[in-house]
Amino acid sequence: MELNQYDIVLVNLNPAIESEIKKTRPCVIISPNEMNKFLRTIVIAPLTTKSRRYPTRIEVKHDNKIGWVVIDQIRTIDKRRIIKIMERLSLPEIKEVKSVIREAYVD
Repeated sequence: MELNQYDIVLVNLNPAIESEIKKTRPCVIISPNEMNKFLRTIVIAPLTTKSRRYPTRIEVKHDNKIGWVVIDQIRTIDKRRIIKIMERLSLPEIKEVKSVIREAYVD
């Protein structure tokens, strides 16, 4: 299975603790392709349909629904948690994800 940055993948996030996002849900791959190809882990940001506007949440359209990429819950997972590849973020959504990551974690 070839995993690419900004793909939306279905991931089993259980077990989770306390406030961590849990259950099987779509997630966006954040890690770059070079890492995705050679490491057994990938970095993801979960998607949720229950959110409010928040500086670290990016609204996206996925599976004909509105959801949010939860940048404040980025985590590293083993690739074995991935159930399937679903679709990919649009170019405007990718730009927004990059911008929010830069603002939240780099500056």
